[in-house]
Amino acid sequence: MTVWKKVTASALALSLLATSGVSNGEAASKDPGVTRGDFIKTLITGMGVELGSGSSLTYKDVPKDLAPYVEKAVQLGLVKGKSAKTFAPSEKLNREQAFVIAVRGIDTDKTFPQANVNKFKDNKTISRSLLPEVSKGVGLGFFLGFADKTIKPGKLVTPGEMKNIVHRFLKEYSPSKANSTVALRILGTTDIHTNIVNYDYYKDAESNSLGLAKTATLIKNARKENSNSLLFDNGDLIQGTPLGSYKASVDKLVDGEEHPSITTMELLGYDAGTLGNHEFNYGLDYLDEVLDDADYPFVNANVKDAKTGKNKYKPYSIITKKVKDSKGKEVSIKVGVTGIVPPDILKWDKSILEGKVTVDDSVDAVKSVIPQMKAQGAEVIVVLSHSGMGDAVHTKGEEDVTYLLTKVTGVDAIVTGHAHQVFPGAYTNLPGVNTAEGTINGVPVVMPGKFGSHLGVIDLTLEKKGSKWNVAKSKAEVRAIQKDASDVDPSVVKAVKEAHEGTLEYVRNPVGTTTADIHSYFSQVQDDPSIQIVTDAQKWYLEKKVKGTANESLPILSAGAPFKAGTRGDAEYYSFVPKGEIAIKNVADLYLYDNTLAALKVTGADVKEWLEMSAGQYNQISATASGEQSLINTEFRSYNYDVIDGVTYEFDVTQPARYDAEGNLINEKASRVKELKYNGKAIDPKQEFLVATNNYRANGKFPGVRNNTEVIMFPDENRQAVIDYILAKKTIDPSADANWKFSTLPATANVVFESSPSAQKVLSAGSPIKYVGPGTDGFAKYSLK
Repeated sequence: MTVWKKVTASALALSLLATSGVSNGEAASKDPGVTRGDFIKTLITGMGVELGSGSSLTYKDVPKDLAPYVEKAVQLGLVKGKSAKTFAPSEKLNREQAFVIAVRGIDTDKTFPQANVNKFKDNKTISRSLLPEVSKGVGLGFFLGFADKTIKPGKLVTPGEMKNIVHRFLKEYSPSKANSTVALRILGTTDIHTNIVNYDYYKDAESNSLGLAKTATLIKNARKENSNSLLFDNGDLIQGTPLGSYKASVDKLVDGEEHPSITTMELLGYDAGTLGNHEFNYGLDYLDEVLDDADYPFVNANVKDAKTGKNKYKPYSIITKKVKDSKGKEVSIKVGVTGIVPPDILKWDKSILEGKVTVDDSVDAVKSVIPQMKAQGAEVIVVLSHSGMGDAVHTKGEEDVTYLLTKVTGVDAIVTGHAHQVFPGAYTNLPGVNTAEGTINGVPVVMPGKFGSHLGVIDLTLEKKGSKWNVAKSKAEVRAIQKDASDVDPSVVKAVKEAHEGTLEYVRNPVGTTTADIHSYFSQVQDDPSIQIVTDAQKWYLEKKVKGTANESLPILSAGAPFKAGTRGDAEYYSFVPKGEIAIKNVADLYLYDNTLAALKVTGADVKEWLEMSAGQYNQISATASGEQSLINTEFRSYNYDVIDGVTYEFDVTQPARYDAEGNLINEKASRVKELKYNGKAIDPKQEFLVATNNYRANGKFPGVRNNTEVIMFPDENRQAVIDYILAKKTIDPSADANWKFSTLPATANVVFESSPSAQKVLSAGSPIKYVGPGTDGFAKYSLK
């Protein structure tokens, strides 16, 4: 991209006609040839552009007085060096070289075949490396050649020809008054989930793998490198740890009080933020209370008020950022920022959002606000996409759309998240991904992990075209926090000291005693005590709630899933509660989310389909395959692996999966669920059951779930039900009841899976699970027989 007014092909053809050899080429041939340096200096001087210092050049053979002119010509894309360190300013310039420099100053959408040059007798003498640009010049009609049907590409350019080229070029050229560049830096965080202090509330210990107090150091260092910086957050800010629950339900926010997350972001100077799906977990009134004290804008383009149809939140913000350009001059850049949230919040939080808001398709929402931002002068547009990466196929209302947003005209940079992955790094299998540059389809994208683990850094080089700044170059990277305490920002820790200490006091409250350790290391491959406690508590709660109602006579089942099972590539992300006293922090570790209880009325047939969906977590195991076979499908989220207590069943993983990870039917005749029984007898497909679960599952479209005949929502949190259950029992036996197992695995199959290295310490002598050795990315490998 160049920064001057482009010369039209017709105008340039006229300007260069005099130097093509038709009128005066032969007469001028006795003049000595001009050098590359002379030509560039004459052209740049005539253009009247602002010069730099020349310090960015890597060429070692350019004199100091010529360096600013060569630097500008390189920046404008007019000329290239001979090598990384050699420019050859004293080399004589020939015709093809001079015309190619002119060609590079022309914008056109047309393509020109190299066969264009075949009409010249001496076309074979054209340099192969310059052939595409010479062909373009011929195709545009200004590289005409001589009367004898030659083009004489190697003929030296005389001073007279150079003068004519520059003179005619400048007749059509209108120099920009400001053609320096601006290095603009976009910094981004995502999915902080109230991990502000570097502290793991579940383990009740400091942690150096998380915390905005650590990310803050990366932010400050990035700003030192480039003060022309803007800082954005991509959502999922106020929920996720006991600190979030503490401020929502224990030490509740009052009017005028700032949420600790907002206080921290104001301290760090965030310029804008967007809403993640978990911002809606506590209801719209609570969210309003959080947002009304923020001194930076929250933007969202796709959540609408259900009654008025108008945007519920500010759809975008135009930030006028004062920056220093490459000459040290202060200029202003207008940056437009917008954001989106998955439309699925209407399913995930249906009970508190239904009838209050609607959510537009994310891609359509971004497309609709870009013209509005442009009309208000936005020169750079940043999208805060609280959405996973997705793919190239656009399905209206889909959850993950970031890849699609890279194809939306006008989008200059994207901060994404939601999936808790890291980009650049992940998603290398998608087309158009350039990991080295951090771009997707040419657009810089960052996905900075989770819990403050990374900072996204997008560097944009802006050039001025007319009166507007435009993105000429871009690059993106993610920076990881240090794995020690050296980078903790004490000012952040101090800012949330009261909330942090209050949370610690809250989570340390004892609720009961367990007679054995509780862990989730093997929760995906055998019946597990960490899930058993949750399902027992849910069943206990539901039995009390339906007493005296029409549903009292229905058999009650209970569904639970492993939330901490090495989720999303984290080898430390497992629950472990040692035997002895259980505190609230331990319950919060077993049940991470602020879900509320729900019950679904379904049939025996639905229960089977529900379990068939869960069985999609497993890869198909072959009896004839040699070598290791990985059991766990890593594309399947562990929180979608529901264990249903109250029935017994087996999984035959030698059969293909009936559903994929998204709940789509992929093998209609497949059946992995075997020996499904209730009270020791084969389940009656028509019998009705009441299944205790959570609002997330009850509002979803899970196979089996979606055929329910009744949904009952309760106001109490699942976590609170577990706390109340343990308080009532005082002492619990966490043993799983082994209500499910795998059908006999092929004796010849070498079946393996990965879990935490710490899982070795809980293996018993007679366990079918054996430690094999180190796995990938810090995990350990285990075998299963």
